[in-house]
Amino acid sequence: MVPNRIKQIWAEGGQVINGWLSIACPFTAEIMAEQGYDAVTIDMQHGLVGYEVGTNMLQAMRASGVAPMVRVPWLDPGSVMKALDAGAYGIICPMINNAEEAARLVSYVRYPPIGTRSFGPTRVTFSAGADYGQHADDQMLCFAMIETAEAVANIDEIVATPGLDGVYIGPADLTLGLTGRQYRTGFDREEPEIIEAIKHIMTRTQQAGLRACLHNGTPEYAARALEWGFDLVTVSNDVRLLVGAAKASVDKVRALRGEAGGSTSNEVGGY
Repeated sequence: MVPNRIKQIWAEGGQVINGWLSIACPFTAEIMAEQGYDAVTIDMQHGLVGYEVGTNMLQAMRASGVAPMVRVPWLDPGSVMKALDAGAYGIICPMINNAEEAARLVSYVRYPPIGTRSFGPTRVTFSAGADYGQHADDQMLCFAMIETAEAVANIDEIVATPGLDGVYIGPADLTLGLTGRQYRTGFDREEPEIIEAIKHIMTRTQQAGLRACLHNGTPEYAARALEWGFDLVTVSNDVRLLVGAAKASVDKVRALRGEAGGSTSNEVGGY
């Protein structure tokens, strides 16, 4: 079986840089996968991606060698199992709030007797290898998203879940969950109490022997997160990259002509 690149990097003591795909387009996936990311995640929760196109995107990324992951829409066995059968090497599941939900997530990712995953690896036996069934439980990654006040309060019981590989922090929803609408929505939190919560989740996760992951809006914040000790950081996404590059190009032309530039939201591709 083709080994999981993320697990290889961690075994060597490294940290992982992950890309993010919200646009339903295999060509976009192919482009992003060739840019030097260690892993690339397809967003089937907030992204404009359904199952069939998502499978095509996994196919488009195969040649690059990046580790493909999927953020599923919700804690649903069908969504998790179909994403794995299509070729995802990791599952990120939103809104995991307690140990019971974490255990359900793990059960959907692992085959019996560890879990309840149904055997039918339609595509992944071609992309990962004919011996997929013998090694999948060791190679597939299972991440619970921590993004509510309840999840923070239950972090120790969540990370004690057998078979869970780590947690993935969604900073926008985490801020809403902890403070309501007290602050703006978005990534790259600077509020001291939110940074404290993010570091607390990371510390408790790693003390339990699991991996801690964080979504970031800018390379600068991702670098900070790596300095804090995060095992995986996501650096922006295809939507935000397209917005940023397109706006910079147009603004430069307008500036050279002495015209005023436009403006756009910095909250594209949300969590």
